[in-house]
Amino acid sequence: MGTGASKNTESSHGESENLDRSGGQLYVSLKMENIRLNCDLVPHVYGSVPIVGYWDTSKALSMERESASMWELSFVVPPNHETLEFKFLLKPKHVNASCLVEEGPNRLLKGGILQGDARLALFKLGGDEVLECHVFIKADMVSPFDLAASWRAYQENLKPSTVRGIPDVSINAAPGAGVENGSSASLVLDLEHYVVPAPTSSVIYAANLTENPRSRDHAGVFSNSDGLGSTSHGSDRAVATSVAHSADMEVMIPESSRVPSTPEMVESKSVGTFSPMQKQDSQRGLFVDRGVGSPPRLVKSTSASSFTSDLKMDSETKKDMPAAAGAVAAAAVADQMLGPKEDRRLAIVLVGLPARGKTFTAAKLTRYLRWLGHETKHFNVGKYRRLKHGTNQSADFFSADNQEGIEARNEVAALAMEDMISWMEEGGKVGIFDATNSTKKRRNMLMNMAEGKCKIIFLETICTDERIIERNVRLKIQQSPDYAEETDFEAGLRDFKRRLDNYVKVYEPVEEGCYIKVIDMASGRGGQIQVNNISGYLPGRIVFFLVNCHLTPRPILLTRHGESKDNVRGRIGGDTILSEAGELYAKNFANFVEKRLKAEKTASIWTSTLQRTILTASPIVGFPKIQWRALDEIYAGVCDGMTYEEIKKNMPEEYESRKKDKLRYRYPRGESYLDVIQRLEPVIIELERQRAPVVVISHQAVLRALYAYFADKPLKEIPHIEVPLHTIIEIQMGVTGVQEKRYKLMD
Repeated sequence: MGTGASKNTESSHGESENLDRSGGQLYVSLKMENIRLNCDLVPHVYGSVPIVGYWDTSKALSMERESASMWELSFVVPPNHETLEFKFLLKPKHVNASCLVEEGPNRLLKGGILQGDARLALFKLGGDEVLECHVFIKADMVSPFDLAASWRAYQENLKPSTVRGIPDVSINAAPGAGVENGSSASLVLDLEHYVVPAPTSSVIYAANLTENPRSRDHAGVFSNSDGLGSTSHGSDRAVATSVAHSADMEVMIPESSRVPSTPEMVESKSVGTFSPMQKQDSQRGLFVDRGVGSPPRLVKSTSASSFTSDLKMDSETKKDMPAAAGAVAAAAVADQMLGPKEDRRLAIVLVGLPARGKTFTAAKLTRYLRWLGHETKHFNVGKYRRLKHGTNQSADFFSADNQEGIEARNEVAALAMEDMISWMEEGGKVGIFDATNSTKKRRNMLMNMAEGKCKIIFLETICTDERIIERNVRLKIQQSPDYAEETDFEAGLRDFKRRLDNYVKVYEPVEEGCYIKVIDMASGRGGQIQVNNISGYLPGRIVFFLVNCHLTPRPILLTRHGESKDNVRGRIGGDTILSEAGELYAKNFANFVEKRLKAEKTASIWTSTLQRTILTASPIVGFPKIQWRALDEIYAGVCDGMTYEEIKKNMPEEYESRKKDKLRYRYPRGESYLDVIQRLEPVIIELERQRAPVVVISHQAVLRALYAYFADKPLKEIPHIEVPLHTIIEIQMGVTGVQEKRYKLMD
């Protein structure tokens, strides 16, 4: 901004001159940084006019989280209030807890200059323990002309700020971004003004999202007094499963039982993966459509979405085939043909002490396997226990000296195992059995129940980092239904630690059977994985996935490229440049990234190899950019560059085939959504492995598949997920799971 000047108070302590204020107003940014700051403590600011107007901690302004370790609050100071007096404080999320006010005298900011030397904010946590936070204070003089332009845009497009009564203004000092008429910086509004409602934004305790008991009447009466309802992947999916598997299903083809099988029916070149075809020598064979090369010489099917199957598979085998393509499908066929019958079903049995991340690991693994196309369910024994025995069980219930408690816990474990095996016998592929399973006696009981029915792999989670354990324990008290009725946090904490001690006394590490041990992997900075007697495609993928998982909080930003000229014309695929609206979005998005990730020096930008994503990323400076061919848009084959109206007119059979089953439909010589999912698996693994923020600029079909992974959406919903242009989906990864926030920068 040619009319503005900037002063960073961190490097100007003791200077006497004030900022040039010829007709300008002061923009102030307050930041606080500490990588060890407890997630229960939220930085606030309070003080005199115009920051708050009250020296009342209850009316302090909350600072906004800018990164995992940085918090920020910014505002514009009116000309008659350029002397600010304020202090920082840490306010617990729990209403009843007291605030921690920083030590020392009040801070005084005069004309953009901080009086004295105060780069640190010190907070007494109790006893001799002191928390040090780095403080950064920046002041800029803002031209009234720029303020007027910003205010006009705010009035026309945005709602009033929920934090302050005026629009926030920030300086984008990235070189080359938005430089016009000699101006060296441009104004953007507070990012919160761009927030739009997201489909999923609340954090739900992971165990509540697991399966409900299949029958609450067998082996005792289950109560629902704790308010646990059915889950999105629970009762609804159970109903769908029972309906889907009531008929003799064809391999990987939906609703095939509705169409009678005839010898003339063969595979369409656009839909499906396997089917028999009639060769010229009248011999039956297996045709695998790769979707590339010359079109296969096939007789047209009377139905483009249903076929017969001449594979030597019984109806039970057909149920075990995943909804997948590529390597997953190939491995599934090999397992069906060569593996023992019980190995077709896999039980991942968690083992570990409480607060070691078992449920978190189970939820991530369930989400990953579902996304790959394997029918997977998560059975949490703790949920069964709460439904049967209530949520008010004290630590004594978990004592090794409490024989009634042991029998009650073994009973609900057996019920959960019976439900999981019954579900597998109806067609389920992978069951995740989530409990402590901390003794050999319990594990032997589970192996006896599973003998001849499924293959068991023990997954033991071990953590020796006391800081991580303490954090997990505190999260447990905050989120677990076991302590929902406990109003005294410290009392709940003491009870849970007593429960933990009871488990430690009898804990026996896994040494039997097939097992995977995950040791100190939560931080993402090393650790160990031990495997014993692990073989096969799916167990191998599970090990590879676990190697790359960790709990480090970081944002992942997903966005489509700016509007392209083919978007304007309504044509699919192609490799055109951006339209004028797309170029404007690229500039706005660069400003957004600069503000959102300015404290994240290790962030990276990922694009596809198509120029519309590369051009969208081009205004972004200061971050490495990586091109992934795996992020290219779904390939439409011979339909590339056509409009849907042209496809409907010239290729009506293809149009109808796609309309009937968008998930499995494969464009002639092109791809299906299942193909896209398979090529995106390395991207998902790398996103899980990354410890720094990642910005992904890609295409609609690709982002639908990526978003479905993080949001745990069923495969059938992927082609219908809404991913609008010029909108940013922020996925927050961390110990509490996955949270979502959306920003719409322009229409």
